[in-house]
Amino acid sequence: MADSREHVLEGTRGTLVVREWPHERPRYVALVVHGYAEHAGRYGDLADVLVAHGAAVYGPDHVGHGRSAGERVVIEDFEDVVTDVHAVAEVAHAAHPGRPVVVIGHSMGGLIAARYAQRYGDGLAALVLSGPVIGAWETPGRLLAEAEAHGEVPDIPVNPAALSRDPEVGAAYAADPLVWHGPMKRPTLEAFLRTLETVAKGGDVGALPVLWLHGDDDRLVPLAGSRIGVERLSGGALTEHIHAGARHEVFHETDRDVVLGELLRFLDGVLAA
Repeated sequence: MADSREHVLEGTRGTLVVREWPHERPRYVALVVHGYAEHAGRYGDLADVLVAHGAAVYGPDHVGHGRSAGERVVIEDFEDVVTDVHAVAEVAHAAHPGRPVVVIGHSMGGLIAARYAQRYGDGLAALVLSGPVIGAWETPGRLLAEAEAHGEVPDIPVNPAALSRDPEVGAAYAADPLVWHGPMKRPTLEAFLRTLETVAKGGDVGALPVLWLHGDDDRLVPLAGSRIGVERLSGGALTEHIHAGARHEVFHETDRDVVLGELLRFLDGVLAA
């Protein structure tokens, strides 16, 4: 596994811990935007592949996640998280001036990355969305309705088996002390609803190349709901790869080598252009 180092930034709501997988002379910068309840450290294998491909890779732990500050898994405003990711991009720009930047967002990170592209797309070379929370995602509304009916958000943690057909992925997730295994929090659910609407109304990303990767057996973020959002977000430069039988984390799936090959071919095309 490639060496990594940490940066500590002052984020919008406290200390932000950022992992960097460095490259001495990168062709490009990749910002990896992790999903709900997890942390950037789960993307070490992806970072290894990107570094070998010529990238300097940066991944922040979002507020309330991993080793960053904040009450666990509480995100009151995703606009603040987008601002935090932009602060990381500025660190990367300072270290590697003139290098093209791509953002790779998974799940909740796909929602953050989509909004990032709407706000800061002029500074991006490409956007990659993996199992993105975008479009029609019913989970927040359903959990909030149950909270209204019963007085609290139901404790329904992520089922590790829903992540990948590889049982080692689920076992590692279940044993990871930096992963949150408890219930979702009301402020975060409310923020999801607001930001899904904001992205839906925020317009497309124009000519920015977009790669969409999704498993057709994703039960956490179903394919059909994401398609609505991805097609609305894309300005027309959309490449999609839907993987038969794959679950939520396509970068950790049993056919991950195929997925990573698709990612690198897409990035090669972007960099060549």
